[in-house]
Amino acid sequence: MGRKTHALAVAVALGALMAGCQANEDDRDDNDAEDERVSPFTGRQVTEDGPVLAVKIDNAPQARPHTGLDAADIVYVEPVEAGLSRLVAVYSTQLPELVGPVRSARESDLELLRQFDEPALAYSGVQSRLQPLIDDAELFPEPPEAAPDAYRRDESRAAPHNLYVRPETLLDAAPEASRADDIGFTFGPAPESGGEPTADYNVTYPSAAFSFSWSPDQERWAVAMDGAPTDLGAPTVVVQKVTVRQSEYHDSRGNFTPYTETVGSGEAVVLRDGQAFPAEWERDHEREGTEFTTPDGEPMNFAPGPVWVVFEPA
Repeated sequence: MGRKTHALAVAVALGALMAGCQANEDDRDDNDAEDERVSPFTGRQVTEDGPVLAVKIDNAPQARPHTGLDAADIVYVEPVEAGLSRLVAVYSTQLPELVGPVRSARESDLELLRQFDEPALAYSGVQSRLQPLIDDAELFPEPPEAAPDAYRRDESRAAPHNLYVRPETLLDAAPEASRADDIGFTFGPAPESGGEPTADYNVTYPSAAFSFSWSPDQERWAVAMDGAPTDLGAPTVVVQKVTVRQSEYHDSRGNFTPYTETVGSGEAVVLRDGQAFPAEWERDHEREGTEFTTPDGEPMNFAPGPVWVVFEPA
């Protein structure tokens, strides 16, 4: 091989090697970008946006301690009959082995969950008159009769506070459930002003009470229910003041079901970093998420991590 031919061969080889290295670097950049997704529910990095599962959870004293609630991305607290409360736990980032106890759905759950597009819903029973609304709702309802393998009873507890769901098995029954997407939450630094140092914040219903106490060591609000501490907590708690009206449905005792209106606008208090910030919320349509802003109209950032939203009657 002559000098020119050899030099040309070396140049070609070096060019191919450099091109291959550049391609590998581009591939790594693409892979890194894919690995750096941020959950729209928690503001934390995730490897992928998982399907959305909502679980209707019992919150009577007999239902505690809860199972799997600490793994939820979002927990909604809502008033129900007789001044009690129920929880709607939303999962996407991680799925615990079991969640519960599972209880019945309510009419206003359909409006609340529509912002997640078409999520899967785990629940146990509804009033017969409400069943057609559940059937027509744009979600994947999966009660025990529809997905029996996804549920089990804990015989050490008294019914009806002993039904639990296996999230992975339930999602197998709803393979087309929507994946996590924007619902209006923004995450980032707290506002530079407007916050009031707060150690404890309380929300009460006629027959239920919630206390949120700031833990600097854990950097989250510890949750107490009806005066009893729990192992639960979240970096951000939103107290959303909403209209709660009487629906047309009632239980067997004649107690009408409250309807929590989550479409509209109003005031809120956002608890984060040991402070309480005044905020405003707005949700124009049930297909849209809820935007939270400061009184000046700037986005009200949440601290990265799970979010609790407590619906407080305005």
